[in-house]
Amino acid sequence: MNSLEETIKRERGAFDDREPSDGHFERFSFKLATRMHAGKAKRSILPYLLKAAVVTLLVTLSSLWTFDHFVRPNLKKTMSLSEVSPEYREVENYYVQQVSFMQNEFTSLDLANPEQKEALLNEMASMDSVYVELQKELRANPSDQRIIDAMIKHYQTKLDVMNYIIEQLRQIKAETENPVSHEKVAI
Repeated sequence: MNSLEETIKRERGAFDDREPSDGHFERFSFKLATRMHAGKAKRSILPYLLKAAVVTLLVTLSSLWTFDHFVRPNLKKTMSLSEVSPEYREVENYYVQQVSFMQNEFTSLDLANPEQKEALLNEMASMDSVYVELQKELRANPSDQRIIDAMIKHYQTKLDVMNYIIEQLRQIKAETENPVSHEKVAI
């Protein structure tokens, strides 16, 4: 690049006294006008595309918001006790906490037989499916006190069953760990 600059500086006098060939300015003006018109055509479509993209985005977001706030709540098939009243929310929170505590105790007990553990987990899952059916019925009849009572009774029964199972498992575990102490009591 330096050699080109040096050549131009040395030969500057040769460039200054010559005129461009005939029609040079017309050709230059024509090319300049053509490029300006071509550049304007490309630039003029970009704002329209951006506006269309923004409008599409706004329509999509407003549709999602409308679906989330107006359509989806009606699609929900179940209803929990907490949706009935604040008092039932407290009752449900209590039982959910108790069930969670019992499940943690159940998982902390180490069962030797994996089939027994699987059977117990399946039994708990079937109890949960009954509760889901009660929730569906509550969605259909939110003011039916019998359904609300059945849901509370379900929690109580589930806690009783879990408590009984845990107590039985603890007794079995104690008997297997100390077989001699239980034999002395029997004599």
